[in-house]
Amino acid sequence: MAKDYAEQRDGVYKLVASRVSLDSVIYQFLDGLSPETIATECFPTLSLEQVYGAIAFYLANRSEIDQYMAAQREDYKAKCQAAIEQDPIFYQRMRQIRNQQQVVL
Repeated sequence: MAKDYAEQRDGVYKLVASRVSLDSVIYQFLDGLSPETIATECFPTLSLEQVYGAIAFYLANRSEIDQYMAAQREDYKAKCQAAIEQDPIFYQRMRQIRNQQQVVL
């Protein structure tokens, strides 16, 4: 009997019966973390079965999910740029503070 581990809700892939996004698990996997590490250290609310299921879902639908993740990254970049354009003085000040903190470290 096949079991579903990921589903698309409101245009976002999530793990079934979870609020964890599929891409958050897959990014960890692509960064080289083992499923055991992902389950215990990154997402302790997920079972090891859910993590393996998410990875299996990704591998079975790799082309589609890679396209989805690329679109999500572009959407994120566009939203960040829009926020910067909406309040450039705030973001300029934040950059200055960040640069000052890096010098101190």
